Amino acid sequence: VQLQASGGGLVQAGGSLRLSCAASGRTFSSYGMGWFRQAPGKERESVAAISYGGRTTYYADSVKGRFTISRDNAKNTVYLQTDSLKPEDTAVYYCAASKQRIATRSVYEYDYWGQGTQVTVSS
Repeated sequence: VQLQASGGGLVQAGGSLRLSCAASGRTFSSYGMGWFRQAPGKERESVAAISYGGRTTYYADSVKGRFTISRDNAKNTVYLQTDSLKPEDTAVYYCAASKQRIATRSVYEYDYWGQGTQVTVSS
């Protein structure tokens, strides 16, 4: 599986961005998908995850109520809608695919990673 993340950019605090992650291959619908982020000097952290069928989702406490993860298996794409952005959301955002099928926040349970897209939130 190859993953291509897009949709990042520069936005003012309070603004929104919609990140997309397009996957190659016919087995996208069998993977759990996740979004992670990594700020300079910090470890990569889980932001959100969604199970293979989209019924189960997970959100980090820091983004609950502001971010929404969704997927369109017909388009082999997972999305991350980010609203009410804060300067502390600034990071490179990565999408990842897990053979586990579940919505997992553990970085060790993901098998494939995209290249990342930069999100910068100005105050």
